[in-house]
Amino acid sequence: MGSSHPVSLSSCVSARALTSSDNSQSKQHSSGSSSSLGNVFAGGDCICSCSLRMIKLSDGRHLAYREAGVSKEDAKYKIIVIHGFDSSKDLSLPVSQELVDELKIYLLYYDRAGYGESDPNPNRSVKSEAFDIQELADTLEIGSKFYVIALSMGAYAAWSCLKYIPQRLAGVSLVVPFVHYWWPCLPPSLSRAAFRRLLAQDQWTFRVAHYAPWLFYWWMTQKWFPSLSVMAGNLSIFCRQDLEILKKLSECPTVGQEKIRQQGVYESLHRDLIAGYAKWEFDPLDLENPFPNNEGSVHIWQGYEDKVIPFQLNCFLSEKLTWIQYHEVAEMGHLMIYERDICESIVKALLIG
Repeated sequence: MGSSHPVSLSSCVSARALTSSDNSQSKQHSSGSSSSLGNVFAGGDCICSCSLRMIKLSDGRHLAYREAGVSKEDAKYKIIVIHGFDSSKDLSLPVSQELVDELKIYLLYYDRAGYGESDPNPNRSVKSEAFDIQELADTLEIGSKFYVIALSMGAYAAWSCLKYIPQRLAGVSLVVPFVHYWWPCLPPSLSRAAFRRLLAQDQWTFRVAHYAPWLFYWWMTQKWFPSLSVMAGNLSIFCRQDLEILKKLSECPTVGQEKIRQQGVYESLHRDLIAGYAKWEFDPLDLENPFPNNEGSVHIWQGYEDKVIPFQLNCFLSEKLTWIQYHEVAEMGHLMIYERDICESIVKALLIG
């Protein structure tokens, strides 16, 4: 399916985005909009009956979560799933009930700060994401160690876990993970080349988030220039395989998509981009192997045809961080985790090798 070192964004698009032109700009920027590409990824196969609850964090914020799989008391493997951009805890990984029962998997989905039913965090940062996850795990008493699967934009929270709470990790999978084009570790020529593959409007959006976050709200709401393509329903950012997956997902009922932006687009989407593209306190290449005795593993899964996240950057990181297992999947794009066979391969590689 893929190779371990080749030679060489996150919820369900609504059916409307696939069958009609963009809705009005005012709808796209409203807090409850369902016209974004993000809304399709909440699809997938629900593997069990689930419960929704909230916890109160030490700073007073509430974090909403959803449990799936076997009970945590019966589980052999406990996985925290970190959703991507414009997504929520209501996404479901398409893992079969048979695999869940066989491996005794407990899945914990949660709304990252400002998304869905979780309170916004005015001090949201890469670092705060890791400690939200740690508090969630401690409050729910899922154990001293847990696995993490992070999707797309949610990958910066997984990098944060590798930096700030590595002692809590049993294993990590970063799936089509977010890349920061201004990481110091990236060769300038490689970063520039990858950045120029993006649509011009996305290049400008990421520049504003990085260099002028105080202007980001204005940039995202002004009408003179196009801003982020994914929020405008621009399907050209997806490869052919992604479009096929989107069409299939758009035919499935979606759950909870109306809640994704209920805290407002600034608190959910804008703060997510600002936090991700801010200057980090660490560089990925400064990280140490959290599993020096091979007691766990870290994986990057990348679609070769991904037009959202250029594969060259994640390939470079994995070549430098030799303790990361890199899986490049031919003929697949940004949404490959919504193919059951690939999703189950990701889960099995993380849990049982």
